[in-house]
Amino acid sequence: MPSAQPTAPSAPSANTVSGWAITVYYTVVEDYHGGAPTRVTGCPRLDCTRGRADLGTYPADFVAQVETEGTGRTANGRYLNWSYDTGFWLDSAPRGTDANPLQPYVSAAADPDVLVRGTRFTIADCGHQDDGSAPPPAVCAAFRRASWRIDDEFTPGLGGPRHIDVYVGPETGPGFTDSDAYVSLTGVTIHIG
Repeated sequence: MPSAQPTAPSAPSANTVSGWAITVYYTVVEDYHGGAPTRVTGCPRLDCTRGRADLGTYPADFVAQVETEGTGRTANGRYLNWSYDTGFWLDSAPRGTDANPLQPYVSAAADPDVLVRGTRFTIADCGHQDDGSAPPPAVCAAFRRASWRIDDEFTPGLGGPRHIDVYVGPETGPGFTDSDAYVSLTGVTIHIG
């Protein structure tokens, strides 16, 4: 019987690509935000663009964060969504730009000329945080376990080459953007397909 020959490590697949930036987005929760009461106008339902209906009054910080993140859960359980091409609208779910509901640890956004809608990927290596430190181990593990799909896109001008925004669901408490879950990673390796 011939002896087993050692094998060289296999080269990364053509679908494994390094040098990505990963940021997170989330559903803003009204209960965790304050500020002056701010009246919001928009569409009272999904199939509408740049509506002028009264959608209610919400804390200013909540409204500002919804414009940044794209979706917020109101105190009454409805969702105040925002998109650069639609404006504000009320809904029964957090939604991306294609009107499909966002799914935590599945939905992701990219510029369409970077990764097309429907592209599936996994995170093979979390890279490092902007300050050069390793990401929190639990966050990296959750990112690596997930099977992501591009089903959303950036507001024009916020994406860029090799930049993906991953959706992590509703914020978990006040100060969410100071928590371990709110990371910005560079040098990330993804596997496409």
